[in-house]
Amino acid sequence: MLESQAVIGDTDMLQAMQQEALRLAGKALDDFEAVDSTEIARFIKKEFDRSYGPGWQCIVGTDFGSFVTHHSGCFIYFGIGNLAILLFNGGAVCAAPQGAADNVFV
Repeated sequence: MLESQAVIGDTDMLQAMQQEALRLAGKALDDFEAVDSTEIARFIKKEFDRSYGPGWQCIVGTDFGSFVTHHSGCFIYFGIGNLAILLFNGGAVCAAPQGAADNVFV
């Protein structure tokens, strides 16, 4: 299971959502070639949209910078092997705990 090799760089997600992100990334890497980052991102994004509501964004690659605004409780950045994965929700609705302010991470 590739998700056991994941290294979380930054997150504010609840533990259960983190584990789901890692599980889905591992499944995507089993199903798609590692060089097919667009399909990996599409798979993770669609699964999170289905499970946690719309507005999820997923970026997968080996070298990228980012500066995003996201809902509190809806951000994770992690690596598996040489791939980095950024998953966040910046849409109107997020299924994370209510009442927390939005955060910005680099």
